[in-house]
Amino acid sequence: MPRYAFRIEYHGAPFNGWQRQIGQPSVQQAIEEALAKINPEEPRIAAAGRTDSGVHATGQTAHADLARGWRPFRLMEALNHHLRPLPVAITACAEVDEEFHARFSALERRYTFRLIARRAPLVHEAGLAWQVRNPLDLAAMQDGAAHLIGRHDFTSFRASLCQAKSPVKSIEEITITEQPVTGGAEFRFHLRARSFLHNQVRSIVGTLERVGAGAWTPAQVGEALAARDRSACGPVSPPHGLYLTGVTYPEDPFA
Repeated sequence: MPRYAFRIEYHGAPFNGWQRQIGQPSVQQAIEEALAKINPEEPRIAAAGRTDSGVHATGQTAHADLARGWRPFRLMEALNHHLRPLPVAITACAEVDEEFHARFSALERRYTFRLIARRAPLVHEAGLAWQVRNPLDLAAMQDGAAHLIGRHDFTSFRASLCQAKSPVKSIEEITITEQPVTGGAEFRFHLRARSFLHNQVRSIVGTLERVGAGAWTPAQVGEALAARDRSACGPVSPPHGLYLTGVTYPEDPFA
């Protein structure tokens, strides 16, 4: 059975996350049902990461084994046809060897979180970014983020129901940028690591927002990390600002 890798983007609002669940719409189910229309049996698809309800993706990667061979372009076209009108699109497709696994072969995941600080309600970006009304201090947030780079016990920054075996993770990068928007500013948080804990990115952004607002000092981020206590963390930011933007493999399957 040939194996195919897919690069996927989706708007997370209509879905209860990536993972298939009984009685709840999911991105995984949408793609599997589209595959079932061109494959004798409905294949199961494995993804690089299980995004939560409301979280978006521009660079999710998944793979599936199909009953017969396809030209990748034709397979991508067929799937996009059957995915309509859902806000899910296959943006790249490639045949890969049987050793490739979207989750276990991944070397790195990349996420971006969008936060817009302005008084006026969001119109075009509603549901695509977290809005706060207070101005934020970029330099203070960058100083706070520096405490989180490297290998640490991130107990304070993971969900209480996180199923990871260990809270120890290595964050390779947290870059925060600012750009003007009408009536305010947009801040983008770019995070890069081999893997993340459940709610880790949203917990980090929620805490750094408190630093930017002046409610926390940058040093308190390090103190929260050292506490290894979930109650020491700042608020968890909402899911609709978060995007899975890319996954890195030893060899790019879509090159």
